[in-house]
Amino acid sequence: MELTESYTLPVSQQRAWEALNDTTILRASIPGCDRIEVEQENVFALSMSVTVGPVKVHFKGRLRLTDIDAPRSYTIVFEGQGGTAGFGSGAAHITLESVGDDTTKLSYTASAHMGGKLAQIGSRILGGAVRKIVGEFFRRFGEQVSGAAAGRAGGTAADAAAQLHHSANRSADGGQMEEPQPERKKSWTASTSKS
Repeated sequence: MELTESYTLPVSQQRAWEALNDTTILRASIPGCDRIEVEQENVFALSMSVTVGPVKVHFKGRLRLTDIDAPRSYTIVFEGQGGTAGFGSGAAHITLESVGDDTTKLSYTASAHMGGKLAQIGSRILGGAVRKIVGEFFRRFGEQVSGAAAGRAGGTAADAAAQLHHSANRSADGGQMEEPQPERKKSWTASTSKS
């Protein structure tokens, strides 16, 4: 399965890069993340719980950063074991492009592979679960970076979020995704294309 999306973040390219490498922000942004720690340079240990269809999985794995071109791009390679539920692996190539002093376009192309019981669930359910997790990650990440930007400017996260709008977030198959309905406007815009 492959996903391609882009988001507009209300921060500079340098700040977006720093946030993508900040374990505190990543832990708050990754749905179900219990732990993320630096193991060695460009390698992180990760522990997270996710629900895929009827299966709840606790993954333990590693994130490795490769092809680093700071502050423009890198590739994240993930490998994780989910015990009897199976395993997951994948990679995401992330690029950051400055589109103004305080605006950055984040784009990524990701692929994921599952094995064991997870692979038996079916590609439609599995794909929906992956898209939901990725969408939630970027919603939370957008809130984290816009909150930091608002704090530096003397405003609130809600003030920063109110200045931006969220475009239609579509799944890789072109259908409308269900997403949580927050009480405030989102702080990023998103677009998706099918690969």
